[in-house]
This record gives sequence, structure tokens and C-alpha cells, in this order.
Amino acid sequence: LDTMSEAQIYVKLSEEKLIPKSDILSLLRTYNCYHEGKNFQLRTREEDGEFILEGLLNIHWGLRRPIRLQMYDGNERFRPNRWGSCSGSVWRSGAKKGAQSLSYGSVTNVRVNSSMTTGQVLNLLLHKPGDDAGVPEEDDCPQLLRTRSDASFVHIQRRTKIRSARDLQRLRTHRFSINGHFYNHKTSVFTPAYGSVTNVRVNSSMTTGQVLNLLLHKFRVENKSDEFVLYMVHESGERTRLRDDEHPLVTRVLHGPCEKISKILITEADLGEEVTYDVAQYIKLEIPVLDSFVQKLKEEEEREIKKLTRKYSALKAMIQHQLEDRACPSDRA
Repeated sequence: LDTMSEAQIYVKLSEEKLIPKSDILSLLRTYNCYHEGKNFQLRTREEDGEFILEGLLNIHWGLRRPIRLQMYDGNERFRPNRWGSCSGSVWRSGAKKGAQSLSYGSVTNVRVNSSMTTGQVLNLLLHKPGDDAGVPEEDDCPQLLRTRSDASFVHIQRRTKIRSARDLQRLRTHRFSINGHFYNHKTSVFTPAYGSVTNVRVNSSMTTGQVLNLLLHKFRVENKSDEFVLYMVHESGERTRLRDDEHPLVTRVLHGPCEKISKILITEADLGEEVTYDVAQYIKLEIPVLDSFVQKLKEEEEREIKKLTRKYSALKAMIQHQLEDRACPSDRA
């Protein structure tokens, strides 16, 4: 009974093609053995009578034109407070700690002696260690970090940059980069290095369109998914487009685990083209060899042209002869 039930379970390659579970399991053992000890081993589960594979899928960048990264990704950002002018917002931010001692009627004290003038006492009061009093002049702005008051301000500012491990993990989970490119105004539009590889976590029930959407969402690519297509590219040069209803993870398993032999490539929808096996077997040949093939094809073409010319010339002569024979009795009459 178990054998019969397993034989009735299929895995979808596309809407029209189904693969028996037993065949997939055989290929899966080879696939996971190849990736033993790595994160690319696939796991299986059954859900509502459907056999599902899930795991990481490598996709190689094959774009020729730039892509755009989204400016905002909808996540909360940890931004330090901006530094305002020295006599304005920065001073107010830095003086929060000492604001209570500067309130009207508050009392402070300094150690003086009888020889000190009024100006010296004022200077001593304004520069008393530990106090944040005194408004700096505009000319002193570049030197704010040298005073104790300003150092305490920097401490307050830097405190906002501290992120917990959970926050850092959340940012890593929700924001990725392509070869180190996050969004900024200088590198927000760029072309990923051709042939560089990335990966997404998918399952065998996801179609080509869903995998493309997941990939673009992971990197916050602003371009629409219908601008791109996926190809299965073979070492021989053969390129087969993955149809919209095809399941890339199942296709990957069917073509084996080694990406030197075959790999999935993302490219522009209007620039990619399929290359059949018959054409691909000539692509990697040397130019002199290809030239000799072309010469032989030309010679064969000329022979065929001469053959067809002789054939139709003979038919033409035969038809003309028949027409002349039919015309002769009428002339005699």
C-alpha cells in the first residue's frame, strides 16, 4: 500500500509536466550528497498530499543594463540626531543634561580669591569643570569637541547609534545588498557583476515568477519582475528559458547539483534568447573550424542549387514539349 501511495504522488515541474516522487527522491539523494556539509542541502515535507522540496537556490546575475534599488524599504531606521548650528539645535541637545542648573534662580559656586577681577570670576564660572553652562560663540564651533561639555554631548549622540543584537539581526534579515551595494544616491543605480551569484530560499511549489519576485524583494530592487527572466544555462552553451509556470527548484534538481555543468541565470526579458543544443554544440569551436563548416555548407548549397536547377529545367522542357504537341494538330487543321 505504501508503494502504491508513493507512486501516486508527483512533483510538478510545470502545469503540464509531473515527475514521480520516486524519481525525485533518487535525484535528491545525489543532490544532497554533493552538498553534504553545506547549507544547500534540500529538505522535504508533505503538505496536503503534495511532496515539497525546500532550501536555497543559487541564481547567477547575467544583467547587461543597470537596475535601481529602492530608496525606502519600509523598515524602521536607526538614525542619529543631526547636528544643527553651534548656537542652535546642537547646543540645546548638548545642554539638556545641564539645563536644570541653568534655570532661573539656581545656585552654583566657584572657588576664588581676593585678587581675582570680575572678568576672571566670570570666566572661571563659565568654564567650571563638570558644568555644561555657557553658550559657545560661532568662531568656537569647530573646537566644540575639545571641551568637557561637548564631549558629554558626543556621548549622548553616540548613544543613539548603539543597536541591540536583535535590532542588528532584524536589519540583516530585512535588508540585503548586491555585492555590497545598499541604497545611496551614488550607487542606487548599478549593474551587478556579470556571473556573480546570489541565493534565495524557495520551495518546489514556487513558480518562476514567484522566485523572481522573491529575489527582487530580497535586494529591494525597484524594477518590476516582468522585466527579467530566468534561464537554465549549460556548460555546452545551451540556454533554456524557464517558463512562467515552471518550478525552478525542481528544474535545478533535475539538472543536477553541479553549477559548473548547469546554472540558473537571471537576465533581461528582451535581451535573453534561447540557444538549442544543435546550435550550442558549434558555439565553442574555434573560428577556423567554424569557417571550414561554413565553406562546406556553401559548397553543399551550390550543389543543391545546381541539382534543383537541372530538375526544374527538365520539367520546363517537358511541359513546353507537351504544349507544342497539342498545338500541332490544330495548325494542321
